Amino acid sequence: MPGRVCCCCAALRPRYKRLVDNIFPEDPKDGLVKADMEKLTFYAVSAPEKLDRIGAYLAERLSRDVVRHRYGYVLIAMEALDQLLMACHSQSIKPFVESFLHMVAKLLESGEPKLQVLGTNSFVKFANIEEDTPSYHRRYDFFVSRFSAMCHSCDHDPETQTEIRIAGIRGIQGVVRKTVNDELRATIWEPQHMDKIVPSLLFNMQKIDDIDSRVGPPSSPTGGEKEENPAVLAENCFRELLGRATYGNMNNAVRPVFAHLDHHRLWDPNEFAVSCFKIIMYSIQAQYSHHVIQEILGHLDVRKRDSPRVRAGIIQVLLEAVAIAAKGSIGPTVLEVFNTLLKHLRISVDFELGDRRSSAGSATFSTSSKESDERIVQNAIIQTIGFFGSNLPDYQRSEIMMFIMGKVPVFGAASQSLDTSHLGDLGTRRIQIMLLRSLLMVTSGYKATTITNALPPPFLDPLLSPSLMEDSELRQLVLEILHNLIDRHDNRAKLRGIRIIPDVSDLKIKRDKISRQDVSFMKKHGQQLYRHIYLGCKEEDNVQKNFELLFTSLALTTIELANEEVVIDLIRLAIALQDIAIINEDNLPMFNRCGVMALVAAYLNFLSQMIAVPAFCQHVTKVIETRSVEASYFLPETIFKDKCNLPKSLEKHEKDLFFLTNKIAESLGGSGYSVERLSVPYVPQVTDEDRLSRRKSIVDTVSIQVDILPGNNTEDKIDNTEEITFEALKKAIDNNGLEEQEKEKRRLVIEKFQKAPFEEIAAQCETKANLLHDRLAQILELTIRPPPSPSGTMTITAGHAHYQSVPVYEMKFPDLCVY
Repeated sequence: MPGRVCCCCAALRPRYKRLVDNIFPEDPKDGLVKADMEKLTFYAVSAPEKLDRIGAYLAERLSRDVVRHRYGYVLIAMEALDQLLMACHSQSIKPFVESFLHMVAKLLESGEPKLQVLGTNSFVKFANIEEDTPSYHRRYDFFVSRFSAMCHSCDHDPETQTEIRIAGIRGIQGVVRKTVNDELRATIWEPQHMDKIVPSLLFNMQKIDDIDSRVGPPSSPTGGEKEENPAVLAENCFRELLGRATYGNMNNAVRPVFAHLDHHRLWDPNEFAVSCFKIIMYSIQAQYSHHVIQEILGHLDVRKRDSPRVRAGIIQVLLEAVAIAAKGSIGPTVLEVFNTLLKHLRISVDFELGDRRSSAGSATFSTSSKESDERIVQNAIIQTIGFFGSNLPDYQRSEIMMFIMGKVPVFGAASQSLDTSHLGDLGTRRIQIMLLRSLLMVTSGYKATTITNALPPPFLDPLLSPSLMEDSELRQLVLEILHNLIDRHDNRAKLRGIRIIPDVSDLKIKRDKISRQDVSFMKKHGQQLYRHIYLGCKEEDNVQKNFELLFTSLALTTIELANEEVVIDLIRLAIALQDIAIINEDNLPMFNRCGVMALVAAYLNFLSQMIAVPAFCQHVTKVIETRSVEASYFLPETIFKDKCNLPKSLEKHEKDLFFLTNKIAESLGGSGYSVERLSVPYVPQVTDEDRLSRRKSIVDTVSIQVDILPGNNTEDKIDNTEEITFEALKKAIDNNGLEEQEKEKRRLVIEKFQKAPFEEIAAQCETKANLLHDRLAQILELTIRPPPSPSGTMTITAGHAHYQSVPVYEMKFPDLCVY
């Protein structure tokens, strides 16, 4: 009787439960009963409304088996679920999916590694199924958290640990694929999910032994390597995640990378950080590259107070990102990149000088180490600026050149973009050198169609100002920048080093016909270039490199910009440089005087062969040969040696050692050159750049004294009277010599106004006008006094202002004002 009751009760059970029970064998080792599984599948397909009940019953059995540790039946239940999931694609599958995900969650929560791997495999199969309609209520928060935790598995058994980590990575990959294909895919990009997914992948990517093997575009590893190596699988998952990122969620995927690198202190050394951002830049869509660059710049601002090596690591990462993005879409971040880098350059210099001031008087190893670390930061910034700028289009590069030049501080200027007031002279000099080095890298490889595009007036004037500063390194940087901009045919390498070139044709110099724009540029700005070369040769701290760069400047100007008129001006400039060394009004050291003579010899030798006038070449060659025998220290091959015997004076040398203007005029006149202007000595212009660049100008060296106070001492007058002697009377009687001198002066003035360039005449007239204006201002300031005032008048003594008031009753008024 009891047996019949049981059979009767079993017959009364719902059919779906009986079908589910039949798929489980008595011995779990026998596996799934395939015949009964086919019946269950046919029933589920025929009656899809029963799917939710089938799923709920299977979930109930699986939960019971998990608790009782009957893992054989658990495997059978999951296999049945997988087959039902693959077979049914109706709308009624959604309630069944809820039961399925509930069972997967049960397996993932268990502490058995095999069950966790089993649940992950089932979830991955589910993730690959495309659903017809979206699920608005389904969320994957639990799976993101659980799979991320599995990625950090620290099981004592290495094989089990690797197995669990691989399962976690594959689970994250499944979540990403499922949510991206879903209509509600935006949920996975929320920060709370990305903060778990991205660090989990990066944690496993750190285990890559050979980082450089996969920093490029996505590779295609073999199936076995992809499944067995967590690092490779994590990297592929990371690439896939970034490849699916869109405009709105790119930042959410990148920011956790910074948090991970900060937390694990991976900026120093930064090999892993560099490899991560290379993967990011290669994986994302090209039009989103500027988002990543903006995030790196923002993080650099956040970490601006960190150690120099950390900041250098971040800047190195920025360099690698810029290197990949420079050829693609940079977006609106061009000026932002440069502005941020220049700001951090100033901060780095400030830190370096602060450490130096704090350790004044005590030379410690830690301080010198900090300074060297700051130099690493500065070099990284310069390298990044240069690389970024050199990869920009020409129109953007010219804007960046103007932008950087506008940041260079100039002594005496009223306002500067970079605040260097608190840095002092040493800090300002460091900023100047850093910015000019950055500009040098930006201008490298720049090829402008015309010289006006390369050197527009708003850029040329501030660029040439540092060339007048009393710092040889600054002047060298300015000349190298000029070479980058003037040299449009890559001739500079052929002219490297100052020397007497035996045959210029062996250099195979490339040149084109001078364009109208270049001729117009030289008419407007040629005198400015000549002036800076002239004054640059007069600096006392010039070394061999300065003379080499000056020679290259003259040679490149000849190649790129010289027509017949410019050739005459360059010869006048060379003769003026020779006069600097001979007359020595500036009291230059003997090395500098001989260096200038060697510079003139090397340049005139080059120029004579370039214009190919035989008589001119013969004169230059003769002078050089004479020097090689009698005064080899006038040649670059000798004067720039380590040990060179310098002469005591240059006054006793014969004329055969010098280049003579009349000989050059005779040689060029026969070849059709207009040599009238050669007889007019070259005189440089005088501008305000001397004041701004902290070097004494011609105006500053002239001074007059005006004494308007009464009661001058007669002793001063007596001292100034000339003593009457027989020689003085003889000179007074002999007026013929004076008349000849006056006639010669008048002839030179007339010849100068007839033959000299208009720009030079205007410059001299402007100089005299400025001198007269300054002296009149001084006189008027001393003579014209403001009337007394009851409120007081201000007087300045010893640099301090004092106010003196005058009572009204003591004031004297004009008669017309009193009644």
